[in-house]
Amino acid sequence: MTDHDEFPDLIDDFDIAPVRLTVDLQALADNWRDMAQRSGSARAAAVVKADAYGLGLEDCGSTLYEAGARDFFVAVAQEGATLRAYAPDARIFVLSGIWPGQERIFFENDLVPVLASEEQLAFWMAVIAEHGDYPCALQVDTGFNRLGLALEEALALAEDVSRPASFSPVLILSHLHSGDTPSSPTNAAQLESFRQVSAAFEGIESSLSASAGIFLGPDFHFDLTRPGIALYGGESVSGMAPLRPVATAEARIIQIRDAGIGETVSYGATHRLTRQSRLAVASVGYADGYLRSLSGSGIPLRADGSPGAFGFVAGQSVPVIGRITMDLTIFDVTDLPEGAVRPGDYIELFGENIALGDAARAGGTIGYELLTSLGLRHERRYLQAE
Repeated sequence: MTDHDEFPDLIDDFDIAPVRLTVDLQALADNWRDMAQRSGSARAAAVVKADAYGLGLEDCGSTLYEAGARDFFVAVAQEGATLRAYAPDARIFVLSGIWPGQERIFFENDLVPVLASEEQLAFWMAVIAEHGDYPCALQVDTGFNRLGLALEEALALAEDVSRPASFSPVLILSHLHSGDTPSSPTNAAQLESFRQVSAAFEGIESSLSASAGIFLGPDFHFDLTRPGIALYGGESVSGMAPLRPVATAEARIIQIRDAGIGETVSYGATHRLTRQSRLAVASVGYADGYLRSLSGSGIPLRADGSPGAFGFVAGQSVPVIGRITMDLTIFDVTDLPEGAVRPGDYIELFGENIALGDAARAGGTIGYELLTSLGLRHERRYLQAE
């Protein structure tokens, strides 16, 4: 039998992980302070839905709370219950609202439902009739055709003198569908619609702008802004540089292999080599959230000749070649000096050197999807905020 005592002490899992993710919590805190400053006289909330955009609700939520955030938005009640332990006196709004059977989780964790439909509004009226006054928020659709009461429904509700006195929303909100495109005329149209709603619910705080809307200026800020993707280092406005990068994803190189002219690479033999090549096979694939659409060839997105994703190693960008597979991705490192990269080295997928937005565009998507698709196999390291 093998004497297990002969094995050396275990190395830190992060140093040997197949895929790893570094989250810079100082950058996250700095980005929130930046967005709070840009919000002018409005308070800045923090949107932490989808596990803080894939980066970890507990660590990111507590960091944002310590940075000064006192209003948070989550997607579902379970996220709000988790966050409550890290943001003890914050207001936590649940964007999906409330349904029968969820009353206890809302009351026990002091969560504020965002009522987004006539059905939810009717249910909420029954809840407060039984349990008494409890804060809620009201979402109004101003042109998105997603969640929210229709503009006419919201205005009628504001004028309804028969509504229960215990119905006391603490926030009226809506959402811009083209805030990331400042030149879109629909931004002004939605602003005008929301002004009507805000005026109708006089004395109640209003919120229109997420990350992109904050950059549209003070007219869009109202009482509370809701920065999300900008906090995590993603692009929020087309053509505008993002704030500080927060997440760096890396994969370990398993093998460096030589391949000859005319040989093919990966599934479907969709990439044929035109030179003697050195290939780095990295331990990351679509099971880790490194999307198949980032492949260098063999997918519909590459039909127009556009390049796939790039990694960064040994001081240079290197392209993905062939199809990305479930657990592995192949990078062409031929142009690196001999010996510059070795098995065991890490290649950056996005972060300081490969912008999140650039990586996302290579896959025909946006930074939101890359972040929220991060797989469970990423070993995580959090760089603490001061």
